[in-house]
Amino acid sequence: MIRIRRAAERGRTDFGWLDSRHTFSFGDYNDPSHLGFRDLRVINDDRVKPGQGFGRHGHRDMEILSYVLEGALEHQDSSGGGGVIRPGEIQMMRAGTGVTHSEFNHSKTEPVHFLQIWIMPDTRGLAPAYAQQTFDRDAAAREFVLLAAREKRPGSLSIHQDVSLRVGLLKPNEERELALEPGRHAWVHVARGGVRLNGTEIAEGDGAAISMESRLQFAGLQPAEILIFDLA
Repeated sequence: MIRIRRAAERGRTDFGWLDSRHTFSFGDYNDPSHLGFRDLRVINDDRVKPGQGFGRHGHRDMEILSYVLEGALEHQDSSGGGGVIRPGEIQMMRAGTGVTHSEFNHSKTEPVHFLQIWIMPDTRGLAPAYAQQTFDRDAAAREFVLLAAREKRPGSLSIHQDVSLRVGLLKPNEERELALEPGRHAWVHVARGGVRLNGTEIAEGDGAAISMESRLQFAGLQPAEILIFDLA
């Protein structure tokens, strides 16, 4: 079973300096039918103008991932974590018992486009932590590359939840497949471009909730960048 969440159906926050599209309920956007999927709570598709950003604010008991599509995102937090994230990198902030942080467009001249992702942790009250990891974009053009999972593996981040996040870069007419273990679910987010997923076309900004399927079959329609969440 596949349920499509179209990009145009998402919530939106527009502050001028920030244009954010919300796949699930977030902030002032409240949709009881879209509160998350399994342990995936937030996918915000954010575009921030040059030199602008989110001032210091707090979170707790959440695994927060940032994935940059264009530009550079600067991060600082109270756990001592900080850095600049660019395309080809994934960042994790474990909010745990409580953390404050800020996120700003690192450039004074170019916009930044990134995804902020929240995953519910399997344990409350964890110690805050920060990590940043480069991944192999060339490999992602050939296969689905692991970005984050519960078990720490080379080239990926460790998160406190039974979730695996992968990225794939597909060319037009390319076909690729990913098997799902029995009882698993998946969420697919099209960050850029367009693909056909198990026969259904999905485009940039679209999401798809997948249950009771044994495999995900992709066919590229346009040059595409897709994120796949494998969920308990």
